[in-house]
Amino acid sequence: MQRFAVGYEFVCRVILMVLVVHVVFIVHTVMGLVIAGLFPSIAASCSTYRTWLLDVHDRSWTINRTWTVFHRAWKAELKGANLFGWPQFLVWALLIWEYWLVQNNDMGVVGIGVSGALLVLNLIYGLFVFVSWPVRSNFDEGPWWTLRTSLMMVIARPLCSLMVFILFLLTIWAYYTWPGLMMAFGVSVPMFATMMAVYSWGRLPGMDVHVLEPRDKKA
Repeated sequence: MQRFAVGYEFVCRVILMVLVVHVVFIVHTVMGLVIAGLFPSIAASCSTYRTWLLDVHDRSWTINRTWTVFHRAWKAELKGANLFGWPQFLVWALLIWEYWLVQNNDMGVVGIGVSGALLVLNLIYGLFVFVSWPVRSNFDEGPWWTLRTSLMMVIARPLCSLMVFILFLLTIWAYYTWPGLMMAFGVSVPMFATMMAVYSWGRLPGMDVHVLEPRDKKA
């Protein structure tokens, strides 16, 4: 019974942390007037989750600690995250536009093939973008190394890619079924799920977390 109570309290604290990340994400995105604040907020979220995941002895974070870790990471990422995120966004916007264009124009048999190819390309690129932010938060490397490693992970770690995709679909389903969850947690849940998937199945140095419950400090 005591173990159940401790586990229940831990789950509640995790939910609180994710909720706080959602709130602070919105606040800092607005602080950066959205254009300059969005991608630093994404990077800060990943950095916050990374710090939490690696804090094996104390994952029962307070609101103040979550906010402080996020804010420090956000200030440090104001330049780097925008240089990393905006090119990714523009490429993905172009791919989505091309897919929409093919879908809404009758191109015959060729159009079906091109549409299928663009759908697969969008899926792979989406997984690549999702994975690239956790990889970037975990390694102090340049953007090209991060992009190359992220692409290799998507291809060479199919289980990790599958889990990222499944968890994202589950999040979308939950948000569609219970819209209040989207208002309460926003993008913080899919980012948390992606970090969990990458740290559990990515098999990269420093990114191998399989136990969530805090470990005994004496262990």
